[in-house]
Amino acid sequence: MPALYVTSIKSLPLLSKGKVRDVYALGEDKLLMITTDRLSAFDVVMGEPIPEKGVVLNQMANFWFDKLASVIPNHLTGIDPATVVTAEEVSQVKGRAVVAKRLKPILVEAVVRGYLAGSGWKDYQETGKVCGIALPAGLENAQKLPEPIFTPAAKAEVGEHDENISFEKVIELIGEKLAQQIREVSIRLYREASEYAATRGIIIADTKFEFGLDDAGQLVLMDEILTADSSRFWPAETYHVGANPPSYDKQFVRDWLETAHVNGGLWPKTAPAPALPVDVIEKTAQKYREALTRLTQA
Repeated sequence: MPALYVTSIKSLPLLSKGKVRDVYALGEDKLLMITTDRLSAFDVVMGEPIPEKGVVLNQMANFWFDKLASVIPNHLTGIDPATVVTAEEVSQVKGRAVVAKRLKPILVEAVVRGYLAGSGWKDYQETGKVCGIALPAGLENAQKLPEPIFTPAAKAEVGEHDENISFEKVIELIGEKLAQQIREVSIRLYREASEYAATRGIIIADTKFEFGLDDAGQLVLMDEILTADSSRFWPAETYHVGANPPSYDKQFVRDWLETAHVNGGLWPKTAPAPALPVDVIEKTAQKYREALTRLTQA
């Protein structure tokens, strides 16, 4: 399957192009969401596609939407994306798109962390806290937290960094009742997904969810969930406390970018991104496919 970096659907109006997804309007109440093969790291979109990444992410998200449907309603309609575009456009949606309900998005990223990793580890080293939440002293990199913690972020525009915010700020933005509901649902989703993933030899170190409201004001899970783009997946057999475990997600690309040089110095994590080497692209594509296979194969 050829890589898809940018979509060109002419039969529907384009609503937005995100870091990874291109979204088209389907009437007044539905959306066509296409997961491209673009990859973003440090909130910068790479210039090269990761072949089949969009198909893998779409299949992974749909797997989790189905598995966790008893926890909260989601945005899927069940309509075949191939039926809402022209015959010439079917190749752009096959395996990588969904028809979703059009919701009022809540502009808060619901991040749940079960392990100390990434920016959370850096924050803890400096402050003894993660996003303002105090943690026990003496924890190490990649260590499991006593309990999963909710560390929300305010969504940023494409190319900008999401901003970590306090739970009090979430209450200020959307009200206490909705904030409490999102925190409780997010932690439950994380717990149930983590328990299942553990049976497949995968540790979900952290993840993020996005929510919207339907016309009745009901909370609905949307966008993507528990994919290798929105989560940090670690193979259990190579996990140990004290170091960043090898991962099934884009951490492989992040690690390479941390050492990438541009104009004689380290890449400053701003656009444009340095060109990804072929072996990094291939290994990243392999990581995504491995994660899907491991999670979903009977």
